[in-house]
Amino acid sequence: MKEANIPSHIAAELGIRTQQAAKAIELLDAGNTVPFIARYRKEATGSLEDEQLRVLEERLAYLRGLVKRQEEIIKAIDAQGKLTDELHTAIEGAAKLQELEDLYLPYKQKRRTRAQQARERGLEPLANAMLLQTERDGDALAYAAAFIDAAKGVATAEDALAGARDIVAETAAEDAGLRSEMRKRLWQAGTLRTELSPDTAESEEAQTFLMYADYAEPVRTLPSHRILAINRGEKKGLLRVRLDIDHEAAVDKLFAHFYRRRSIFTDELRAALADGEKRLLFPALEREIRGQLTESAEAQAIHIFGANLRQLLLQPPLAGRVVMGLDPGYRTGCKMAVVDATGRVLAHGVLQITKSEAERAASAQTVLDLIARHHVTLLSIGNGTASYETEQFAANLIAAHHLTDVHYLITNEAGASVYSASRLAKEELPDYDVTIRGAVSIARRVQDPLAELVKIDPQAIGVGQYQHDVDQRALSRSLDSVIEAAVNHVGVDLNTASPALLSHVAGITATTAKNIVAYRDAHGRFGGRRELLKVARLGPAAFTQCAGFLRIADAASPLDNTPVHPESYELAADLLGLLGFTVADLRDREKLALLAQKRAKADERALARELGAGVPTVHDILDALVSPGRDPRADLPAPLTRQAIVKLSDIQPGTILRGTVRNVTDFGAFVDIGIKTAGLIHISELSRRRVRHPLDVVSVGETLDVLVISVDEKRGRIGLSLKQLPKGKEARA
Repeated sequence: MKEANIPSHIAAELGIRTQQAAKAIELLDAGNTVPFIARYRKEATGSLEDEQLRVLEERLAYLRGLVKRQEEIIKAIDAQGKLTDELHTAIEGAAKLQELEDLYLPYKQKRRTRAQQARERGLEPLANAMLLQTERDGDALAYAAAFIDAAKGVATAEDALAGARDIVAETAAEDAGLRSEMRKRLWQAGTLRTELSPDTAESEEAQTFLMYADYAEPVRTLPSHRILAINRGEKKGLLRVRLDIDHEAAVDKLFAHFYRRRSIFTDELRAALADGEKRLLFPALEREIRGQLTESAEAQAIHIFGANLRQLLLQPPLAGRVVMGLDPGYRTGCKMAVVDATGRVLAHGVLQITKSEAERAASAQTVLDLIARHHVTLLSIGNGTASYETEQFAANLIAAHHLTDVHYLITNEAGASVYSASRLAKEELPDYDVTIRGAVSIARRVQDPLAELVKIDPQAIGVGQYQHDVDQRALSRSLDSVIEAAVNHVGVDLNTASPALLSHVAGITATTAKNIVAYRDAHGRFGGRRELLKVARLGPAAFTQCAGFLRIADAASPLDNTPVHPESYELAADLLGLLGFTVADLRDREKLALLAQKRAKADERALARELGAGVPTVHDILDALVSPGRDPRADLPAPLTRQAIVKLSDIQPGTILRGTVRNVTDFGAFVDIGIKTAGLIHISELSRRRVRHPLDVVSVGETLDVLVISVDEKRGRIGLSLKQLPKGKEARA
């Protein structure tokens, strides 16, 4: 692999043109962000999407690392005087780091091995004779006697043969072709076996891993969640894990590779290869395959977490509502906060709804007074401890007082406590204690999930599987990319966004985000995007990256409230002129309606030709002009709200319920059906067709009808199904 070949290599992997890959690499190298390239450089990249660009960026880093490693290895082998033309070509042709390291292994500096010690004792010629197999007369011991040298530690012919076998064993174990072949064999025929560790088998924690007490599964079929579960059990000392293979067949394979003819060393050769397979090759490949299984499983877990997080972040906001956030609790009571449509705290306090009847009645009156005073229309109830009792309280209150305009929903409060104790929460809500901040977060979370959730460490949000068992740096990088993509997809209100939200906008760092807020606090609302250039440490380059993703309602120019980039304002005005409108017309609803009609009939290619612009840019500008200030999340169905509670005892198999998907894993989806326990739709119950992964069928935040197929009150488990829903009942929001 050479640097010049990287664009064509990546293009082949991604199924795109080499020119697209080369231009994307050029833009990335120039310091452009992925969201900016995806949105505003479509002509250059051939409209590569955000996800394609992120994969390209990742592969670019890998392949550049490969090229650098190739150079290092060639230099190291050349310094030893062992670099042949054939080896040089093989190294440059390697497309994977693993393949490269296999080629380098025989030349790699390592600890003094048994083979190295044998070479130092002058036994390499004996090992070569063993491999060449040309000696057919006499016997091995007699031949080996010539290598006896007490001064070098070779006291007997048996010692000489043992040393020669060590050299042959290492030679076989380090043969790149053999390693590749044996690696494939392990992947195809290897079995991973587990058993409970005798030392901890009786412990309470070990009960979680009972299914792995005597478990075996082919390596090639192990699903990622099972690999991570096994790894966790092994790490805790609860499981013993080993990779099994037919070692005799493996030795036969090695022997067939080296065997040329019958010689006096035939038995010695087989013994050396058996030792090399057991002592060197298999353990190395076992570690490698276990590592690759883990790497693959972690990548899948990170992918699932990212997909779930993206869907959670892009849930539609319940904007314009006054919301009461309820953070349930037994001992300390239910923390309550009322926030207005902008998220400003109007009232707060503590309700006692799980204690005496008198306290519950007083709390009910407090809630009724607050609903009337502040026109509360939605109660957002955290799903933690005492959530069920709080939901009962809310449902009874709504029913008893006929509050037809008031609904409630159960909100995933994961991460609210993390946020409430954070420095950011202290800065945002300095006048409230930790408990009230949690209730504020639960209320704000339904008003604008994206704006609130970006304040929380994504790993605390709880929509993944085994997220604490994976490479934390890789997880963090992936989730940061997901958040960046979601934030820039939606756009950010420059005059209301928090530093946490602004810091995820393309081109804006955490420091720049704080500077933007500081400027806003000192000078008031931003009147236009260009004013950003007055912010400390926000220069022209950063402005170019971020401007298109920032929105300013009621700005001097209506274009500042659209995804149109400032670099294209002149083009947008010319485009409007060709359609018979002006920029000022974007403030007129009637003219916007007419513009939408003309946009639907517009010939984008003809317009692009007349203006000398790219068709993708013209297309995006037209879409942006017909709906200034539009939130792309508005097209999604609103979260499911309720007025009446469902009890577990009321649920019977055969019941059809409406629910919201809370989490998606490799093995199924967990659905909130309005009770404390989430129901599980196993992957086998998602569709009548074969499902490769639950994410292909459902997504976090999706509202759907489900059929109850099993209820286990004792274990708190509810089985749900989509595929068994009666025909005509497959309604989904």
